[in-house]
Amino acid sequence: MNKIRVLGLGAGDLEQMPLGLYRQLVKAKKIYVRTEDHPAVQQLKEEGLEIISFDAIYQKHDQFEQVYEEIVATLLTKAAEEEVLYAVPGHPFVAERTVQLLAHKVENGKIEVEFLGGQSFLDPMYNALKIDPIEGLQIVDGTALQRDELQIRHHLIIVQVYDAFIASEVKLTLMELLPDDYPVYIATAVGSSEEVIQEVPLYELDHVTTLNNLTAVYVPPVQDAALLSKEFSQLRTVIAQLRGPGGCPWDQKQTHESLKKYLIEEAYELLEAIDEQDDEHMIEELGDVLLQVMLHAQIGEDDGLFSIQDVIQSITEKMIRRHPHVFANTIVQDEEEVLSNWEDIKRSEKGDEEVDSSIMKEKPAGLPALMTALSIQKAAAKVGFDWADPQPMWEKLQEEIDEFLIEVKQENQDEMLKELGDILFVIVNLARYYQLDPEDALRLANQKFVNRFKEIEKELVQRGKTLEEVTLEEMDEIWEQSKEKFK
Repeated sequence: MNKIRVLGLGAGDLEQMPLGLYRQLVKAKKIYVRTEDHPAVQQLKEEGLEIISFDAIYQKHDQFEQVYEEIVATLLTKAAEEEVLYAVPGHPFVAERTVQLLAHKVENGKIEVEFLGGQSFLDPMYNALKIDPIEGLQIVDGTALQRDELQIRHHLIIVQVYDAFIASEVKLTLMELLPDDYPVYIATAVGSSEEVIQEVPLYELDHVTTLNNLTAVYVPPVQDAALLSKEFSQLRTVIAQLRGPGGCPWDQKQTHESLKKYLIEEAYELLEAIDEQDDEHMIEELGDVLLQVMLHAQIGEDDGLFSIQDVIQSITEKMIRRHPHVFANTIVQDEEEVLSNWEDIKRSEKGDEEVDSSIMKEKPAGLPALMTALSIQKAAAKVGFDWADPQPMWEKLQEEIDEFLIEVKQENQDEMLKELGDILFVIVNLARYYQLDPEDALRLANQKFVNRFKEIEKELVQRGKTLEEVTLEEMDEIWEQSKEKFK
């Protein structure tokens, strides 16, 4: 059985390489290296050793993963013919994707792989930057940087920042979390005689000319609370502090029950911002809705019942479970099939629980009446209990208005209330037929009325009058004028 021996060249030149590893190199007939861009490789070439590099493969592919896959495939092919010594920068198991792929590929046992070790760039990096990893350290790959994975409270080392293109991608990702002028450090060939450490503002990260195969970027931990305000963990800390000892008396005394009205209020303020198409207002109101979620979760945690992690886990698992056409192999043709699958999955989740099988199952008691009417009409329409065209609806509306007027003449308040409800129910049916949301329609009408009435007040102030001093005719005159401004 042939063997692939994997050796780490360390972070610097041959002077820093352990003698045992150096002996392995000099007695090899040939040395395969991922890249020649390393001081030790250049010195080995000067000593007359045969070096075969894979640098040319980088020019063949657009994605690094494809490069690494071809390198490993080549090594396996060579190992079928001869014993292979493969040398990589640093330590084989630190920021070396080809080694990970190779270890996975040879699990079948046809090729033996021996890992000979090497010095990681991390030790000299700690020394050069004077950082202690026990304070919290994250090491990530610059070629596959994911914003949501970054822990900016910790020391952050980004490796494999080969060139200006990767540096630009790293910069743009970091700028989503940090100010443009946040100080970062570009560390190249750390631990060797060619070591260069340069501090630059983040926006200049991709302008530095010393980027190469031995370059890493160090981002100091963020300690400024203002800079951490985008972090979810910081929000959770703030809410816990408000509810905790020495926090806010108002927040401390809140319960799930006392917060109910605020959630409804914030939800409607968000709807208003959406209607206004005001992005800044939406940001604020979405934050207020999130605040309500966080307060309820913190109350649950304070009571030892549940935490925000439980809330997040519940909704994440539900979304994955109820979208098998996205996260599994289910195939759907249209939105209707998506909704049908959703309901089927929902029923299966209930298991042996008693489930209201009626299509008229009860809606939440706090749901606005217009929304409830629309929902139950849609449910009835699904099984064919619906008018095919609007003419009977208009006739029904007139019938309900006539019945309401009869009760008005008799001054029967209870019956008037019922008949008025029938009128509104038919109007909802008409709105549904014309694909209009009655709740939105009434909300817009309310806002239009408020805007026009404010125009009356504004005009009266300019005329030096008050509402109490003018007649209905004068107010109506201004009202008509305001229609042009608020349609």
